[in-house]
Amino acid sequence: MNDIQSSAKTTASVNQDLRIRPVLLSGGAGTRLWPLSRKHYPKQLLALLTDRSMLQDTALRTRELSGSLAPIVICHQEQRFLVAEQLKEAGVTPHRIVLEPVGRNTAAALVVAALLLAEEDPGAIMLAQPSDHHVADLAAFRAAVDRAASAAASGYLVTFGVTPTRAETGYGYIEGGGAIAGTDGALGVRSFVEKPDAETAERFAKSGRYFWNSGMFLLPVGPFLDEVRRLQPALFDACEKSLADGRSDLDFFRLDSAAFHGAQSISVDKAVMELSDRVAVCPVEMGWRDVGSWQSLHEALHEIRPTDADGNVLQGDVEIDEVRNCHIMADGRLVAAIGIEDLTVVVTDDVVLVARSDAASRVGQIVERLGRGNRQEVLHHSTVYRPWGTYQSVDSGDRFQVKRIVVNPGAELSLQMHHHRAEHWIVVRGTARIHCNGEEHLLHENQSTYIPQGATHRLANPGIVPLHLIEVQSGSYLGEDDIVRFEDSYGRS
Repeated sequence: MNDIQSSAKTTASVNQDLRIRPVLLSGGAGTRLWPLSRKHYPKQLLALLTDRSMLQDTALRTRELSGSLAPIVICHQEQRFLVAEQLKEAGVTPHRIVLEPVGRNTAAALVVAALLLAEEDPGAIMLAQPSDHHVADLAAFRAAVDRAASAAASGYLVTFGVTPTRAETGYGYIEGGGAIAGTDGALGVRSFVEKPDAETAERFAKSGRYFWNSGMFLLPVGPFLDEVRRLQPALFDACEKSLADGRSDLDFFRLDSAAFHGAQSISVDKAVMELSDRVAVCPVEMGWRDVGSWQSLHEALHEIRPTDADGNVLQGDVEIDEVRNCHIMADGRLVAAIGIEDLTVVVTDDVVLVARSDAASRVGQIVERLGRGNRQEVLHHSTVYRPWGTYQSVDSGDRFQVKRIVVNPGAELSLQMHHHRAEHWIVVRGTARIHCNGEEHLLHENQSTYIPQGATHRLANPGIVPLHLIEVQSGSYLGEDDIVRFEDSYGRS
């Protein structure tokens, strides 16, 4: 038996006993892909590169792994119903969906996941994956996990290092060391390097010793928590308390807000991997990309979709003349471009972004300024998703607002009232069940009703088709925070 056959046999034997628990990190806001990505509907929930969202692709990526179990998903509490619905659409039943009250980077999220598993399955190994990364070669990814398993089973904290295909300044790097005895191709780690300048990146790419830091990890629960406890005791305690004081909420688990706010916001690389002496790197070529900016999305689309002869990536209803090296995305309306070059143009129904391609990464600065001005375009698209359906702002002015509301079959809004506004509802399609001040009645197409200011009311769809209606609000204050909920099917009262 040759060395390769022997190594493969050893890996297969190890993996038969492994229990790999995928941990999907879905807490990012994706501000560098604004206006497509918004705080409450971020990039990992969008279908950017395939017909599925990036979260769905990430969840499905692990299905064929040896020993793979149902995933734990860590997400922001505002995105819980979207995450649950997307996983359901993909046919993925999560083990847990854990809700963060505030973003605290990857270290806190992974410590929480490991503490959960320490109670249920302390021998498990976490496969940590950001939900906004693209992997083109799934077979190579799964083979890399299989290879890394022997090192993880031996107590190493394994990171996946992507073999560089170019001198990239937008990624961090890992310098590999010597082979680790008794593992299948895992290397020791000499250093972690921040995003380098162009000259250094060129040297790294040619060296054969440096790898892109993918942000994916294979972490044995016990050894990982031992290192966190040793290196970051305050972070460990804050995460432990956030779990102990947390609570179940429908199909979710809510971390305690006060305790989790006390956790340091730090990446797992900085908190543990760069400080531990039990870190290994598993090199892999798998067509990996961190889709974190318009430039990286443009490059990824170039690789997986046909582009025109002038290097343009065009999405949606776009007409061009003498346009070169542009990424133009039209979401629902016609965009015509003439005589432009090296631009990123993104048109949604409420925002237009125009940027030089080499400056598009600075969009986060615009988002930050808009956020300070409390602009809703930072938080939501014009269509806002709720667990019962959607609403879209159509028009607004002094003391009035018009919305289009869609209620899913069998869904209902909370029993609620408003202090400052009245509402008029006009049914466009479907059947509505109206509760207003203790009385109930049905409305059909082309019928309407009036909900007075201060009335206790509820809207429901008793039918089997989506309910579409137009809502006209009028009053002195029309903000979404003017809702007093008395009962709610989704735990929001």
